[in-house]
Amino acid sequence: MQYSTAEFRKGLKIELEGDPMVIVDFQHVKPGKGGAFVRTRLKSLISGRVLEKTFRSGEKVDVPDLEDKNMVFLYSDDSGYHFMDNETYEQMVMTKDHIGGALGYLKENVAIDVLFHNKKPIGVEIPSFMDLAVVETVPGVRGNTVSGATKPAKLETGATVQVPLFINEGDIIKVDTRTGDYIERVS
Repeated sequence: MQYSTAEFRKGLKIELEGDPMVIVDFQHVKPGKGGAFVRTRLKSLISGRVLEKTFRSGEKVDVPDLEDKNMVFLYSDDSGYHFMDNETYEQMVMTKDHIGGALGYLKENVAIDVLFHNKKPIGVEIPSFMDLAVVETVPGVRGNTVSGATKPAKLETGATVQVPLFINEGDIIKVDTRTGDYIERVS
């Protein structure tokens, strides 16, 4: 199966020279002279590198063999990060390279989506928002009520985020995992 350049849209996953890519941006161009073409910006799903490529109008590209599996993060040790398939109960180990930016938000027994390309894991997609416990932060000083003031707080997963002064150790907070921003305190 193949996609035509007429089907290009942001977020479409294509295969280019054996590498699964996602279209970050594209632009159809019809010059006054010559044939139309599509200028694209692509991001590799494996390496994360971004490249720009131009396709002739009507050119075909391959559809990648991608599969999303819902898996549970079990634990990490010296050999890597252990996950279990929710349907088959089969376990697998992934490296830091596979996990990338999600590393600071991996919490035991949380379901995440693992992306496979040709039956090999290439990355993980954690929930956009997670409720995490604050394990270490400096205490808020009474009377220190500057509007918008923040302090660093270390979370149970090891990530550090900036939080308002009223957050204390033991509090559960909601964090946007895409940006690493504090959202709110969870009661």
